[in-house]
Amino acid sequence: MSIELVLQGIEAVAVVTGVGFAIVQVRQYRRDRRRAAAVELLHSFQTPAFAEALNIVYNLPDGLSRRDIETRLEGRFHVLYSLMTTWESLGILVHMGELDLDLVEDFFSGPILISWRKLKGHVEGERAATGRDTIEEWFQWLAERLQERESRAPVLPAHVEHRHWTPPRQRR
Repeated sequence: MSIELVLQGIEAVAVVTGVGFAIVQVRQYRRDRRRAAAVELLHSFQTPAFAEALNIVYNLPDGLSRRDIETRLEGRFHVLYSLMTTWESLGILVHMGELDLDLVEDFFSGPILISWRKLKGHVEGERAATGRDTIEEWFQWLAERLQERESRAPVLPAHVEHRHWTPPRQRR
């Protein structure tokens, strides 16, 4: 066997090993990125203002108009506006592939869908008043994506779906 064949064999093994290592690194990067996004989502929404906004939304009756909601809130609408722009931002990030829809669904499908159901009249009124159909367009888009997913498969709460869960093995 010539030295050239030996070197070509070593080169081939090195390339295969490098490609294998790169694949492992990309998978690890994606896992780390998903984990970081989840932690960031969790921290960014654990605020008193966010909790207040959700509480307000949950207590609104369905079908209120823009005027009804603004009158009912008596100067506290800014709290709901902040919530809607948060959902708007999540919609954009999901659409751009920066956040995984599964992750957003696990964290916020209920609050987003309830928010859209309760605030849809306000958004439509705002669009009509401003002549801009782009107002809260990504909030609506995100809610519609989540509604589509729920229409294809029944929603199971985590305590039911994962009742037989066991923790993954920890790496040491």
